[in-house]
Amino acid sequence: MANFDKLGKGGRHADRDRRGRILGSALLWGLNEAGRDDILVVDNLGSGEKWKNCVNRRYRDYLHKDAFLAAVTGGDNPFGTIEAIVHLGACSSTTETDAEYLMRNNFGYARAVARFALAHGARFVVASSAATYGDGSAGFDDDPDGLDALKPLNMYGYSKHLFDLWARREGLLGELASLKFFNIYGPNEYHKGDMRSVVCKAFKQIRETGRLKLFKSYRPEYPDGGQQRDFLYVKDAVAVMLWLLDHPEVNGIFNVGAGVARTWNDLAAAVFRGHGPRTGC
Repeated sequence: MANFDKLGKGGRHADRDRRGRILGSALLWGLNEAGRDDILVVDNLGSGEKWKNCVNRRYRDYLHKDAFLAAVTGGDNPFGTIEAIVHLGACSSTTETDAEYLMRNNFGYARAVARFALAHGARFVVASSAATYGDGSAGFDDDPDGLDALKPLNMYGYSKHLFDLWARREGLLGELASLKFFNIYGPNEYHKGDMRSVVCKAFKQIRETGRLKLFKSYRPEYPDGGQQRDFLYVKDAVAVMLWLLDHPEVNGIFNVGAGVARTWNDLAAAVFRGHGPRTGC
């Protein structure tokens, strides 16, 4: 069962929202490539074009995220044997100001699904975020002993941080995997609007104008475009999740990134190279 959210009899469950949709559709691809289609996809497809991410994928069934939450909190297990739940769904907008919504949709939902998965012997993998590290002044160590020192800068990061704190407090970090994803980019971002990765935005901007605008630096130690981030290709993130599904004995909090910080200028140069000889930044 995959809860991008992913489920299935002897299978996987997957639940997705915003960033979860790029991760979720890529994970669905990875599972299909591995010969798995015993998957329940959980999402809120709405009236947009998010459904297109699933057209070329194989899965057993689909369930709206509200119906899934009602099922996992109803006291019974209507799904049968569940092998794993991969919970990727969340509102990942760093500018979202509705704290009540984020507490309910991000923290509360993930906690409920975790309780259900562990109560029914299912492998549980959940997407966290590098946004939990705040301004980085407390470091980027994924050791759970350092959780109390982290001060997220936005409510999204805080909602993710709360889950890790809860799992540690309940003694569950030895029973699940919480993945602090860094800056993910790759296919199927078209639906995310302003929450698309800079790579996706840069590609569109360069294709349409031949130019690319980058963030101005307000810190003297970094020139404009010299700010650094860890950029991770979505299929590399999928490889990590698939490995964890195959190794349920590996649990805890894990940073998931490329492991190398690159500048925005590096990113811009790579996207320009991907467009061929056309220049004009």
